[in-house]
Amino acid sequence: MPRRVPALSVVVPVYNSADLLPELVARLESVLHASAGEFELVFVNDASRDASWDALTALSRRYSWIRPIDLMRNVGQHNALLCGIRAARHELIVTLDDDLQNPPEEIPKLLDALTDDVDVVYGAPEQEVHGRWRDVASQATKIVLQGALGAETARMVGPFRIFRTAIRRAFAGYRGAFVNIDVLLTWGTTRFKAIRVRHDVRRSGPSNYTFWKLLTHSLNMLTGFTTAPLQWASVLGFAVTLLGMLLFAYVLLRYFIQGARVPGFAFLASVIIIFSGTQLVTLGIIGEYLARVHLRLMDRPSYTVKAGETAAAPDQARITRT
Repeated sequence: MPRRVPALSVVVPVYNSADLLPELVARLESVLHASAGEFELVFVNDASRDASWDALTALSRRYSWIRPIDLMRNVGQHNALLCGIRAARHELIVTLDDDLQNPPEEIPKLLDALTDDVDVVYGAPEQEVHGRWRDVASQATKIVLQGALGAETARMVGPFRIFRTAIRRAFAGYRGAFVNIDVLLTWGTTRFKAIRVRHDVRRSGPSNYTFWKLLTHSLNMLTGFTTAPLQWASVLGFAVTLLGMLLFAYVLLRYFIQGARVPGFAFLASVIIIFSGTQLVTLGIIGEYLARVHLRLMDRPSYTVKAGETAAAPDQARITRT
């Protein structure tokens, strides 16, 4: 028999999905009635360019358990999720996409897997149904995330997840413009689990996460939540310095042993290019971190709410005040 919990919040970021929202709500309604005594559905409209906000307001008038939030500008999926997570009122939170690729009917599997010794459960697709390049970029993002999280579960992360609301206490004060929910969850717990769930084909329109957006997301994770690039730059600098010392030793040995100099402009130019390229790469990495410090000092918000009620749960409100 499927597990039933006292209360459950579902958070869904919305972007240009007006045609899919009625079906999504209808499928969620039957699942939530069977899975929780109390429940709510928090929609965060990420400045959609279609009629998504009109559809959300109409649905909220029809269903009292729907809470729509409208953002003033497009901030991205993870920033929108952060807004919805902070607005959630119940003890457990489920997040999923708005494109019906994460079937609501799989939520009971996540609930069953959330045992007492687990705080976060990911629903990993049994089989990816994206394009080839999108899958490659997605796997690259997960590899980067594994480095940031230091956990094997990172290879199975995705937007379909359930976690205990209390975890958000760990990032209650986070105000950075660059957000990754999966990394923020590691600030509050190390008890992760992943299970296989069904993954459907996108019902309408192309995915909002293109190959280049996923690569950019990977770079944001690397420079936003880990110092690994700086460490790599140090290793690269040491390796190139060692290479330079070996080349210099080669020049001296050839001169003293054979009495000849190393000829050719190409050799000298190659050495200069190696050293110059390494310096530029290192400076670029340092510059990326300085840019993030600059943006943080500007206090640029993660998101700005245009409409909708976003009151935090009591535990979140206490943390915010302290």
